[in-house]
Amino acid sequence: MHKTVLLNEAIDGLLASPKQGEGGSKKLVIVDGTFGGGGHSAEICKRQKGHAKGQASVKIIAIDQDQGALEIGKEKFKDLGCDISFHNTNFRNLDEVLKSEKVGSVDGVILDVGLSSDQLENSGRGFSFMKDEPLLMTFQKSMKENPSSEGLTAKDIVNNWSEESLKKIIYGYGEEKFSGRIARGIVEARKRADLETTFDLVSAIEAVVPGMYKRSRIHFATRTFQALRIAVNDELGALSEGLRKSFDALGSGGRMSVISFHSLEDRIVKRFYKEKEKEGLAKIINKKPIISGEAELKSNPRARSAKLRILEKK
Repeated sequence: MHKTVLLNEAIDGLLASPKQGEGGSKKLVIVDGTFGGGGHSAEICKRQKGHAKGQASVKIIAIDQDQGALEIGKEKFKDLGCDISFHNTNFRNLDEVLKSEKVGSVDGVILDVGLSSDQLENSGRGFSFMKDEPLLMTFQKSMKENPSSEGLTAKDIVNNWSEESLKKIIYGYGEEKFSGRIARGIVEARKRADLETTFDLVSAIEAVVPGMYKRSRIHFATRTFQALRIAVNDELGALSEGLRKSFDALGSGGRMSVISFHSLEDRIVKRFYKEKEKEGLAKIINKKPIISGEAELKSNPRARSAKLRILEKK
């Protein structure tokens, strides 16, 4: 079951602007751009319902590319009494979502970037190297039901892209030091037969990486799987575009809480925040990223790589 990482820290930072809720009865508008299991949205609803009469209530605009996540979320929120709407799209399309909602500006945006535990364990789309599943790695649920539908898959990449292109994405998106060997191994393996499943890919990697690498703490396929998933979903492009549109959507005093899970994502967030501060348009709330405490790490090891950064628009 997915555990929401840095839950209280992200919401504390998101709702702490003194300008939010000015006017007493003003309804806050919050965008949850990566709805997932709905943990952040549920916490926001819970806190805002606890306010005294006359203070700000909240409208949540929930966005997720995974239709399955939204379907589960709709059931969860039926009994929460929360004003929430659901949109099945990528958060990079935030501007279109707000236009459809007839919303001019928002008070907060929360992004929990990357792969959820539910998608890793239960999607059946090949995110995990521990399960033998079709090589899809797409966040779009429809691809599982109809793999021939439009959209790039990991299977397309490993069976059709050149060795040089494979090397570049495995190194660039996965920061994999054996990217050259792995790219060559994939090309050699596909000469014998197309790589159809996650275990086909794991076998191709295992055949070419050094023995000591197979015995290291991190599984030898981790970085290659990360790289392919990022490429399939254009995650870094989506993040850059989503950050820009989120900032544009914020009203004065509005805040962004962004949680990332690997260095490439965090670098993009950090650079974007610094640019906005340098332009005099925003204030960085935490100069250093907020990370999980010991208690959270014990209950949720996945939280060890999470970094939270918060920005306030002037």
